Amino acid sequence: MEFRGVMGGLYRLSEWVMRLAGSNLLWVICSSPFLFFLFFRFQFMQMGASQNDILQTNWLLGIVTPFTLFPATAALFTVVRKWVMGEGDVSVFKTFFRGYKDNYKQSMIGGILYTLLFVIMYVDYTVYMNQFPKLQLLGIIMLIFLLVLFVSLFNFFSMIAHYHMGLKDIIKNAVLLSIVRPFRLFSTLIGTVALLFIGTKYPVLFIFFLSSAIAWFAFFNFYGVFLKMQEQSEKQAAAEKEKELQADEQLAIGDEAPSVQAERLNIDEVSQTSMDEDVKKKLVDEAEVTEDKTKKGRI
Repeated sequence: MEFRGVMGGLYRLSEWVMRLAGSNLLWVICSSPFLFFLFFRFQFMQMGASQNDILQTNWLLGIVTPFTLFPATAALFTVVRKWVMGEGDVSVFKTFFRGYKDNYKQSMIGGILYTLLFVIMYVDYTVYMNQFPKLQLLGIIMLIFLLVLFVSLFNFFSMIAHYHMGLKDIIKNAVLLSIVRPFRLFSTLIGTVALLFIGTKYPVLFIFFLSSAIAWFAFFNFYGVFLKMQEQSEKQAAAEKEKELQADEQLAIGDEAPSVQAERLNIDEVSQTSMDEDVKKKLVDEAEVTEDKTKKGRI
């Protein structure tokens, strides 16, 4: 029995590893144009290439990002959403490309907006920090905004995979959720940085596991917030429904004619009087029975 249990555990672990690797490979293939230019971007930095070459690579990265990286990441979040919600037996291939197809337009347009925001904030940050030493505080503020915007990306992809709503609402709620839930923000950020650090030590993880692991961790955090908000919403709805019922009862009583209300009061008073008389009679009867028993005992 123990041997079967161990073998079963190893089999489930191997399935989990295969799902992670399969989804990660699909993400790498669909994001390959972005990863291609990103690779050359780092190569140019290490070789000491000219600023013009680096700038051109940055422009190419900005162009291909919304059309490749964002749809591929939205599809990856569609897959890990199934895992977090307990549907681990779904087909990784079919789920990935279904999410890629269904969410391509929203993720692409959202990618354009996010890319523009990242470019603007990054340019402001570098200008304040390098060219205006007295305004470095503004540069630090822009860096904080960049971090919040970066973490909101995970909420953005999670919402695209989990909800059916307009793009404007998705981006707004993704940013707001990152601000109003600071614990989740920092835990997602720290977990992502830790996984990226491990990936720098073992580059092969980028191809097989890293992106899927980061997506799973980010959606796990998001889903925890979603469940908590859903529970609070249900409690609030129940409390509001109870208040409405109480208000309806009071309104129904207030709509009764004065004679009906007076009759209700008389009925209540009569009922109370009858109850009082019944209690008194019961107490008298019990006292009489007790007295008779006492007399018999004396005889």
